[in-house]
Amino acid sequence: MAAVADATAPAATIREKISRPMVVAAILVVWLVLFAAFRGRQTLTLAAADLTGLHRRLNDVNDSIGANRNSNPVFLYFFNEIRLAIDNLVTFVQSVISQPAGGRPVPQIGWLGVVGLTGYVSWAVGNWRVALLAVAGFTFFGLQGLWQESMDTLALTLSAVLVALLIGIPLGVWAGLSDRFNRVMTPFLDFMQTMPTFVYLAPLTLIFLIGGASAVITTVIYAAPPAIRITAHAIRSVPETTVEAADSLGTTRTQQLVKVLLPMSKRTVVMGVNQTIMAALAMVTIAALIDAPGLGKTVVQALQSLDVGTAFNAGLAIVVMAIVLDRVTTAAAARTETRRDGRFLKWRRPLLGAGGVAALVLVYLSHTYVWAAEFPGDGTAGSHIASAADTATTWLQDHLSGLTNALRDVLTNGLLNPFQTLLTDSPWWLVGAVLVGLGAVLGGWRAGVTAAVCVGLLVATGLWSDSMTTLASTAVATALVMLVGVVFGVWMGRSTLVDRLIRPTLDAAQVMPPFVYLVPFLALFGATRFTAIVAAVVYAAPVAVKIIADGVRNVSAPTVEAATSAGCNTWQIITKVQLPMARGALTLATNQGLIYVLSMVVVGGLVGAGALGYDVVAGFSQGELYGKGLAAGLAIVLLGVMFDRITQAAARRTRA
Repeated sequence: MAAVADATAPAATIREKISRPMVVAAILVVWLVLFAAFRGRQTLTLAAADLTGLHRRLNDVNDSIGANRNSNPVFLYFFNEIRLAIDNLVTFVQSVISQPAGGRPVPQIGWLGVVGLTGYVSWAVGNWRVALLAVAGFTFFGLQGLWQESMDTLALTLSAVLVALLIGIPLGVWAGLSDRFNRVMTPFLDFMQTMPTFVYLAPLTLIFLIGGASAVITTVIYAAPPAIRITAHAIRSVPETTVEAADSLGTTRTQQLVKVLLPMSKRTVVMGVNQTIMAALAMVTIAALIDAPGLGKTVVQALQSLDVGTAFNAGLAIVVMAIVLDRVTTAAAARTETRRDGRFLKWRRPLLGAGGVAALVLVYLSHTYVWAAEFPGDGTAGSHIASAADTATTWLQDHLSGLTNALRDVLTNGLLNPFQTLLTDSPWWLVGAVLVGLGAVLGGWRAGVTAAVCVGLLVATGLWSDSMTTLASTAVATALVMLVGVVFGVWMGRSTLVDRLIRPTLDAAQVMPPFVYLVPFLALFGATRFTAIVAAVVYAAPVAVKIIADGVRNVSAPTVEAATSAGCNTWQIITKVQLPMARGALTLATNQGLIYVLSMVVVGGLVGAGALGYDVVAGFSQGELYGKGLAAGLAIVLLGVMFDRITQAAARRTRA
């Protein structure tokens, strides 16, 4: 027994000395050595116009579905009925606020009625400040010359939110009441939120065709998970003592839900409604790629023609709509928690009644008279905004092109191109082995198995080289996100004042839909991969900054005080104490930053990012490339699932 103990002791000592960073370094060294030996072999490169057997089969499936759509019972009595119901809902909402219908030259409610109703509802659920913001914001749409486009976007958003809440809140309540159902739902919600937004579009257009119905269905799939998760969390957060007290009074399960659980979780549920609206607005603008009407379509057409002024004007309208909807629902959530008091409280109900009458009068006028239905003016404010944006773009390109081109070239030639070459010129089996090895080392054997499955499926898509190009851009963007996240996150985590100053900007940045980020960087850097990377960094950085700031702030004060008393300076406290103790937050920030960056892959395909993003966009616009675009969407999902599982497992191991 002593001999066995002596033999195992050195092995245990060796295992203790070999850390994960050492194994990762060894894998990377072996990769570089084998890359030098096998460079350019078995890279599975596929030209932009070439198709594989899988792509052709997917094209055949698309053609077959199109030919049998009106005869196949599954489509005839199920999918077509769903599409028809959603299409009728969208058409009805559009006929109310945005599109002429029923022989009328204008919608049922014109601009004056919409503005009046918006102001009244904002006041009723929030306060007078929010009402003024809403009225000013909606009036601004008309001044921009984008009233109908804005109302089309609002109609799609409202339709999608209505359906998402009708599905999401009951499922969230069920998940909050049942542990078993919650365990069943969680993997599906994880998958739905891990998938980049554009990936929903291709398969759903295969089933539901392009147009408003597909846009709403896609948006519902994207926007429902926040409603389900937050509602379930709200139900589970009700104190057990309250539930036990209700039990002791003999209440039934239904009475508990209606009288106790839902009223006590109302504020959190309204917050879920807020998140659902924000997700829906972001997705509705993206769904312009499948011919969804509204502001997103204007932005897409402007980006494709590199018309920065028009794109900026429409993007600004999207931002204003996002801010208004966010502030209204946030104010509604605040009102559910606090009761108003003061001298005006007793007048609130009569004032709301009078305001309701005034709003109805405005609705009647806009329904009856053309002057109250059609927004006056010709949108000169929008023309001035677009002209100013074009002028600013020209000035920036004339005076800052040297700086921006130098920055772009340094990052592209010094970091992106070498890493992309390493990925795309290595044999596929070598890169696959490296990914599986890194997954197993960083996330454990389950993450390694997931990586192996994803690598195999990536090869099967026939888009391995494009996937590696996208992976290179994603990795570089994620590294930049973490750099920004660490710098600002540590700054915010160490200073309450800095946190109060920066956090509102981060909140506003997270409200804006992804399209909006492309416009200013398109003006600065032109249509290149670098533009897509910078836009992805700006889109993903806020969530990483917030997570890291919270992680640094949660490091115990006694630990920091002990380091200070030991003579550590600020740099040593940050690098030796706070960041090491916030490793779980750093890993989680990497996970979320990566997912957010991947969600911008296809958006970047509109401005020269190429690779998988371009494949998806080309699949929507060119019928012969539909199958390739569908495979590219699957490849993006596989990259997201692989790295999500690796980083989540690494975060759990770090916390443990």
